[in-house]
Amino acid sequence: MPHLDHAAFVNSRRDERSLGHHTLRAYAQDLRTFARFAKAQQSSDPFSKDDILAYHRHLRDELGAKPATIERRLVTLKSYFAWREERHSALPTPFSDVRINVKIPRRLPRPIDRETLKAVLRADDGAIDSRSSPGVDRAVPEAQSAVTVLIIKLLIVKGLRISELMNLKVRDVSPDGSQILVNGKGSKERIVFVPNRELQEGFQRYCQARSDDSSMTSPLFLNTMGRRLRSATFRKRLRALSKRLGIEPHLTPHRFRHSAATLLIEEGIDIRMVQALLGHANLKTTEIYVRVSNHALRRALERVDILAVL
Repeated sequence: MPHLDHAAFVNSRRDERSLGHHTLRAYAQDLRTFARFAKAQQSSDPFSKDDILAYHRHLRDELGAKPATIERRLVTLKSYFAWREERHSALPTPFSDVRINVKIPRRLPRPIDRETLKAVLRADDGAIDSRSSPGVDRAVPEAQSAVTVLIIKLLIVKGLRISELMNLKVRDVSPDGSQILVNGKGSKERIVFVPNRELQEGFQRYCQARSDDSSMTSPLFLNTMGRRLRSATFRKRLRALSKRLGIEPHLTPHRFRHSAATLLIEEGIDIRMVQALLGHANLKTTEIYVRVSNHALRRALERVDILAVL
């Protein structure tokens, strides 16, 4: 297999850009895919433009990769060769004359409709308790069910990424439960607010209980074993809740994020404020929710026959 210094590249992205674990893992996977292709083709370094074009055809025609996957793999590879050229001028990037246009179909996000959100919020009326019960997290105890609903409420109100919530520590929440210090993508910190009085009071009680039981650097959310609650575990809880309530397609953390953004825009919140809340680096990423809101407006107008009313 041709020698590609994957580890050094991935480590540099981690140290210089503070990228997250999932992004770094995707980089490594993308580079391994190209290395396997180069070995099968018996390509030699330095690679050429023809090697890159052949790799594109391999991804598209032989592997049947989706356009978004193809684009990501090529972007990773281009970044790698540019990084390598900076350090070894004798190894020029093969992308210098390559022009590949990957058309990615734009899909609108699928927020959760309001009636479904209401049903989810009615799923637990118990008091929020931070204490976890011993045992495996397959059957979520009553207290853990309340914590699950608390997390869902925070997802709906704040539009946080699930990784941002799961990585919170006790110290990241203000004493009154009204502010959260969030460490987002690229280690960019932002403060988000908890405006709903009932949610704020419940969140404060939960955080106070966690503060009494643990140090300020302890994870905020725990599983039934008393360890940090992981995103995969929370997703399993959402699938179980979806099955219990008959919700299709099943609930996911990112659908709650989509719902938060859509609801805020439909209620008249300025798009730049929504951008700041979601932690989007680019306003274009947030603008897609305006289109979702416009779709909702059109559906509402189609349901009401104004001429018939007149």
